[in-house]
Amino acid sequence: MGYKKKTLILAVIAIILTMLYIFYDLTGNIGYVLPRRIIKVIAILLTGGAIAFATTIFMTITNNRILTPSVMGLDSLYLLLQTVIIFISGANSLVMMNSQINYLVSIGGMVVFSLLLYQALFKSEQNSIYFLLLVGMILGTFFSSITSFMQVLIDPNEFMIAQDRMFASINNVNTDLVYISIILFVLLLIYMIRYYKYLDVLGLGKDMAINLGVPYNRVVKHLLIIVAIFISMATALVGPMTFLGLLVVNLAYEFLKTFRHSYILIGSMLISIIAIIGGQFIVEKVFTFETTISVIINFIGGIYFIYLLLKENKSW
Repeated sequence: MGYKKKTLILAVIAIILTMLYIFYDLTGNIGYVLPRRIIKVIAILLTGGAIAFATTIFMTITNNRILTPSVMGLDSLYLLLQTVIIFISGANSLVMMNSQINYLVSIGGMVVFSLLLYQALFKSEQNSIYFLLLVGMILGTFFSSITSFMQVLIDPNEFMIAQDRMFASINNVNTDLVYISIILFVLLLIYMIRYYKYLDVLGLGKDMAINLGVPYNRVVKHLLIIVAIFISMATALVGPMTFLGLLVVNLAYEFLKTFRHSYILIGSMLISIIAIIGGQFIVEKVFTFETTISVIINFIGGIYFIYLLLKENKSW
């Protein structure tokens, strides 16, 4: 079976699960329940697409299917920003109470951090992409340490609010945030069009890409900024999902058996949507909201990550 038919199968499964999630057990006040479910589905589409696109691009740039954008420290930075806001101004501050302001501050903080980081790292053409990974891992660990330290010092009630930010949740997505995310997502896709043509060549490696005429440093810098904004948007919208990108992109490569990014991007997005909708359906109907979707995805993704490490170790 070709990758085109496989992509179509993924699309059909995603549509079926989406319809099942929207209309299954649709009782009570339909005028209230149905719009809320549709908003959740839109949030899932945005989150799944953003994480899938960001991770696919990042893996292509690094030419490694184990490394993900989370190593840049963006997930840790998001949690640090939320904790710092609570630590300085309290849980009842305008930034925490107004979800739109909190959303924009979170995205703005992570994007500014990314721009400053990339400006410093790519100022010299001698800086390797692996130097970026090393710096990202160090910063991620540093952010996590500062977050834990601050959470110990804040009031226990405010600590619970900070803890809630650490787990992805689609149940309390704000409608206004979804609308803002739609605009941001579309703008990113438009901006990404000019660099999309380089992805297949970048997948061949840095030296080959340069030999084929790709302005490597400039293209990689802009693609990494796109990655950062995608991850920032997804994290600020529903919260961190550490292993989702690793899981869906690797499954897309394994299932589609192609390296053409036109199909890998779509396939990984569809698998991401299937994973999130399926996980959310299990959270609501099986576990009756006693757990979060991030727990399920990170559990499965963590096991798959260990499998990839063992597989890579055997290849060595």
